[in-house]
Amino acid sequence: METQKESILRPTLVLFGLLTIVVGLVYPGVVTGIARAAFPWQADGGLVLKDGRPVGSALIGQAFSDPKHFWGRPSATSPMPYNAANSGGSNLGPLNPALADAVKGRVAALRAADPGNTAPVPVDLVTASGSGLDPDISIAAARYQVARIARVRGLPPDQVEALVDRSIERPWLPLIGEPVVNVLRLNLALDALR
Repeated sequence: METQKESILRPTLVLFGLLTIVVGLVYPGVVTGIARAAFPWQADGGLVLKDGRPVGSALIGQAFSDPKHFWGRPSATSPMPYNAANSGGSNLGPLNPALADAVKGRVAALRAADPGNTAPVPVDLVTASGSGLDPDISIAAARYQVARIARVRGLPPDQVEALVDRSIERPWLPLIGEPVVNVLRLNLALDALR
């Protein structure tokens, strides 16, 4: 009986060791190598540099709350917004009162920051994305904020609007995806204005 257990145990441990090496080391190493070769910028985190120093990632949203900056989509991650280690949505359905309350609060904050703006609030400024990390906003969401930013910074609205237009990123294929504006890049370009 003992020899039968030993005869099963040894190949089992050898197979376990081989699979651990192949699936735990070799496969991830090959996939990472291919990703770094095919998509080097994305594999390195999509870092955005300013004066040679990283200031953020173009692939992960950041919390901007200063009225002189464009604001991105709300983040549903916890314990802090845009926590890449805890990516995920709020999982609140459209009929959930907690979601309705959160949206009402976000609309109120946008209205308080720009009381003269009576335009409809774009949905992506008051709802989180499925990952909670979305770095982009719609063109409508960027244009909604132009008047506030122009007023706070003392800039002509046309100049801020032109900056938004220059910051529009179009999808690779016209039928896949919508044009968007990356909030970090837009805010860096805004800070560079004189």
